[in-house]
Amino acid sequence: MNTIYHLSHIDLDGYSCQLVMQESGQKMEFYNANYGAEVTERLQEILEKIKTKKTDASLLITDLNLTIDESAWLIKELDRLKDYAKISVSLQLLDHHGSGQDSANKYAWYFLDTARSATKITYDYVLENFGLSAESKAWLEPFVSIVDAVDLWHQDKHDAFEFGKVCMRLVTETRELNRVMFADQDRAYKHALLLEAAQMVSLQKGNIILDEKIHTLKKEYFKNDKDDTLDNLATAYIVRLLGEVRSDKTIYYKGYKGFLSYALGNTSIIGNAFLTVFDEYDFIVDVGPRGTMSMRANNKVDVSLISKEWANGGGHPNASGGRLQNFKEQFRYDKVKTQIQNIIDENESRAGKLERK
Repeated sequence: MNTIYHLSHIDLDGYSCQLVMQESGQKMEFYNANYGAEVTERLQEILEKIKTKKTDASLLITDLNLTIDESAWLIKELDRLKDYAKISVSLQLLDHHGSGQDSANKYAWYFLDTARSATKITYDYVLENFGLSAESKAWLEPFVSIVDAVDLWHQDKHDAFEFGKVCMRLVTETRELNRVMFADQDRAYKHALLLEAAQMVSLQKGNIILDEKIHTLKKEYFKNDKDDTLDNLATAYIVRLLGEVRSDKTIYYKGYKGFLSYALGNTSIIGNAFLTVFDEYDFIVDVGPRGTMSMRANNKVDVSLISKEWANGGGHPNASGGRLQNFKEQFRYDKVKTQIQNIIDENESRAGKLERK
């Protein structure tokens, strides 16, 4: 069975397409992207993964439209895989955005239907090509209906529309995990909450019940052995994730050991918690998509000096920040690290020696 690499949007409709495919019985690997440059970046990531695996595969794109140029680029890349790496990749796109009409007119693999949500299109596609168990259909069919109602804004389907509105908020406000650093975990989190929501679709006033339970559902997901506030539970969970990947996220500057995160946010709480648990690190630095930089230390190094050398920033010895000039927004952590490593290399030789505290 070939693996299906499934790229979908980052809204309710996009993640719901993946819930449907998850029930298809196929071997899946999921990816997500927002519109714009991230789409081709994720596609490139998928193609690199397929090339590494060296086996034929399938590529499924849902709830994302491709321009003519993007479609032509993708076909060229797939042809290159076939010609030079001898890897065949079948391609299917399922979408409902009218902006993809030009590509749909040109390519047979580009399926466009503006009358259905991408989730409904994917559901019908799975029924036709793979089938679904009675158990899967029992919860998927009503859930697909609520996604279809709210995504196409069918206010006349009142109950489904109102439940769908809460599900939309469930996705947009599920921001505890970082989508770049922890793509798989963030996706699993959103999928898990939507699965919980799907069980409430048939309840009377289910939208109100779900609305009231969102906070509890989030806490239950992050809870380990004891109860706490959502912030504390999520922080402990994130620190564990950071610890698991720290070997790939470690940087060194003038003999000091640092952890590099990207768009993690909440550096004061998460950063300090990380440094407390993993005290072999001297500092943690979180870089934002626009180059903003937040640094934390725990009395081992003066990060205000590092931020000054890197970004002409400043602050306190244990908490400082700045903005990195000419930083280019990235959608992949490895490219962020390359940029930061270049900054480190440039500063290593020309800046003065830091004093260990």
